[in-house]
Amino acid sequence: MLELLQYSFFSNALIIGILSGLAGGVIGVFIVIKRISFISGSIAHASFGGIGLAYFLGFNPVLGAILFSILSSIGIGFANKNNKKQEDASIGAIWAIGMAIGLIFIYFTPGYAADLFSYLFGNILLSTTQDLWYVLVLDIFIVASVAYLFKWLVAMIFDEEFAVVTNLPVFPLYLFFLVLVALSVVILIKTVGVILVIALLTLPASSAQILSKNFKHIIGWAVLLAIAENLSGIILSYYLNLPTGPLIILIAAIVYLLIFGFKHFFAKEYVR
Repeated sequence: MLELLQYSFFSNALIIGILSGLAGGVIGVFIVIKRISFISGSIAHASFGGIGLAYFLGFNPVLGAILFSILSSIGIGFANKNNKKQEDASIGAIWAIGMAIGLIFIYFTPGYAADLFSYLFGNILLSTTQDLWYVLVLDIFIVASVAYLFKWLVAMIFDEEFAVVTNLPVFPLYLFFLVLVALSVVILIKTVGVILVIALLTLPASSAQILSKNFKHIIGWAVLLAIAENLSGIILSYYLNLPTGPLIILIAAIVYLLIFGFKHFFAKEYVR
């Protein structure tokens, strides 16, 4: 294990695994409690449009993903505000449009996009030092923003009507929160890919909700679980020669099922 750390690709993967676990764990708790996992999935798939555009224009796909994920998050925010009855349709439309744009740009890109599957299904072991710096900057921005706006964000997700009555800028706050979700999605794409982002945002947070009822403790557990699952998946994928993204999600799902099973079956039997 220690000898692998001398390879930059493996050390980069471990660091990105820790950073993505931190951002995903923090934002994932808000997503699960606010029940907007479908929105996070739409943002993730819409970001593929930016990845396709980046391939076509010849710049880093992470930058394209950031652009499209932020635009889609803002679009979803305004769509939800202006037409609640068509909320699901609007989210689904943005989801589909982003994927379609990405596929069209990739079709028109000369040559073969060799690492395309790493953005669809994740391959953190292919992360470069440049990717690491992008993830680090995004991670710092996300965590600092949540720390600074923590009380406002908590008020918004638990009781939006009360937040409105107390004159909190609920809609701008909601838009900014969706931008934070978008940036978290970009980070997690490097880890598990566009297709599996929803799972990594929701599974550690859902597991943490079972372990504690205190909101700050839930965030702490979600971060610890997300980091542990990321690192376990990275290490096991290297030794087992399996794709990293799906393995991380499989580990996260197994952890959730074990925690859920213990809480709802074994713990009740123990109490009796």
